[in-house]
Amino acid sequence: MSKPARTAIRLIEGLGVEGDAHAGTTVKHRSRVARDPTQPNLRQVHLMHGELFEELRAAGFALAPGRMGENITTRGLDLLGLPTGTRLHIGETAIVSVTGLRNPCRQLEGIQSGLMTAVLDRDAAGNLVRKAGIMGVVLASGDVRPGDPIRVELPPEPHEPLECV
Repeated sequence: MSKPARTAIRLIEGLGVEGDAHAGTTVKHRSRVARDPTQPNLRQVHLMHGELFEELRAAGFALAPGRMGENITTRGLDLLGLPTGTRLHIGETAIVSVTGLRNPCRQLEGIQSGLMTAVLDRDAAGNLVRKAGIMGVVLASGDVRPGDPIRVELPPEPHEPLECV
């Protein structure tokens, strides 16, 4: 599941991250393939907010970016609050369309015991909050490097909140 830090990754339109196990037009995640291998791949790119790593460190977890399988780590961007269909313009040419929330899987427990629970929370109304990042599909190819700017383009209203994909 872990992904090493790189000086650049290549996003490929319609497929995902070059060389990534989840790249492709149809689902690649084991549980989804088992249900229906012809489903469209809405999980080509996994983005996670860097602030989560600080929160997890404070809770006793020792994790570096990439350890939970994310492709891109952001900072200062409310990923979990973005609506479905938001376009993220990353670097010079890459565009990722946000498809939904990452539903954390039990493989996180193999990284460190209690991690699965740590990336889940409850809001004031008692609703489950998934904090393990968001997923998207690549609309335009491009190279992405650490420190590249990310421009957020919101979809037309009414905005649809993110759901698990």
